[in-house]
Amino acid sequence: MVHAINISGFILQREFHPDYNNDIREFLPRELILQRMRASEQLGFNIRGGQEHHCGIFVSKVMVNSEADKLGLREGDQILMVNNRDFENIDHAEAVKVLKMNTRIVMTVRFFPYGYDRTYDKCKFLASNQQAER
Repeated sequence: MVHAINISGFILQREFHPDYNNDIREFLPRELILQRMRASEQLGFNIRGGQEHHCGIFVSKVMVNSEADKLGLREGDQILMVNNRDFENIDHAEAVKVLKMNTRIVMTVRFFPYGYDRTYDKCKFLASNQQAER
């Protein structure tokens, strides 16, 4: 049994934490097909991350009632592949370019909140280092 220690030192069982989910299916890769009429049409979601940030590409926001929302895309999803193009080691600008230039977007994604949260940790780390250099 895995335990976690809270701030006051009490041992808590992980399965009783309100955010705990042991359903592995939630974290498995899944395929979504986003169809747009024109390449100029909005995607319905934003991304963050990229190779230059030493992390993958993650969905940072999904617009309510967009096609992406209706397909089940959500904040914290890591985009693994788009139209057979590997997204695990891609620069942010290139990822945006690939996503925006296609009207039919076949994406393989997985819900990976730990990796997504790390993108924010990295930004905090870089910001604190920039402040220390001044």
